[in-house]
Amino acid sequence: MKRAFKTFLFLFLSIGLGLFNQALALTVDPFYAGTYTAVDLGSVPGVPANYGGLTLKSGDSNTLLIGGAANTASGQLYSIGVTRDGSSHINGFSSKASVFADAAYNDGGVVYGPGDVLFLARWPVNGLGETKPGSTITDKIVDLGLLGVTPSPGGLAFVPSGFPGAGKLKLVSWSGGQWYTLNIAPDGLGTFDVTSATHEVTIGGGPEGIFYVPTGSPLFGTPSVLVSEYSAGAVGAYEINSNGDPILGTRRDFITGLSGAEGAAIDPITGDFLFSTFGGGNRLIVVKGFVPPPPPGGQVPEPATGVLLASGMAGILAWRRRK
Repeated sequence: MKRAFKTFLFLFLSIGLGLFNQALALTVDPFYAGTYTAVDLGSVPGVPANYGGLTLKSGDSNTLLIGGAANTASGQLYSIGVTRDGSSHINGFSSKASVFADAAYNDGGVVYGPGDVLFLARWPVNGLGETKPGSTITDKIVDLGLLGVTPSPGGLAFVPSGFPGAGKLKLVSWSGGQWYTLNIAPDGLGTFDVTSATHEVTIGGGPEGIFYVPTGSPLFGTPSVLVSEYSAGAVGAYEINSNGDPILGTRRDFITGLSGAEGAAIDPITGDFLFSTFGGGNRLIVVKGFVPPPPPGGQVPEPATGVLLASGMAGILAWRRRK
């Protein structure tokens, strides 16, 4: 029922606004347009609609991982090689995608965490999936409802090193926008328990993927985060507080004119912002102009919780859905 309604909604907006091609509508806000450019790479060969979250494979920045058949029991994570231009920006695909791992109910959050465990948001079943390195299954599923998380998670991110709140796992629910900090602890099996979920703030726009802006990027003078806003058809920019959470009064448009803004990821080589669309042609967009992040070994610190002792850095419209 939700899937049918989502399809109806997209067609209705597309007809009403004349936006059959999502790329034709994409606009970088004028404040940023002189510095940042968005490139539509089109659909990812071999990945079934609709797209979920994405990330570049740990240890191999020329391989993209992206969710397909998002929000369904048959959802999977797919792997595909990417090509790069002379400045190292991703500019296409070198192959056809193949199945990487099970990813039932995948949504806008696909991120690596401590020990290279993949953490995946599971919508609409209000879960957090975990896949160990080398595994092709979901090795652990955490029921977030037991921790008081409002259904269901859309986006995930570990706050990168050098940012306020570094190492903390952030989660945002779609469509209500409840933003949480999750404390995690090793379970002794190579995966992690979630020991608590703290509601920090509620943001708008029907949020999904989360991208912490690399420090030193032009026009971002303070630590900031971008959020893919599925319901609003936009990407919003926020300054963050000392805990790594968005400050509501600082939001401004970064990109508008989207349909189905979904996942969010960083290219560790260039700092480019990558995002996927759920519907809207099911596409991959690359936004250039950011500075490269620190080396991967410093990108995702071990969470600084009282129950997790780290010995070093490891190297994550209230009428959608959906579908």
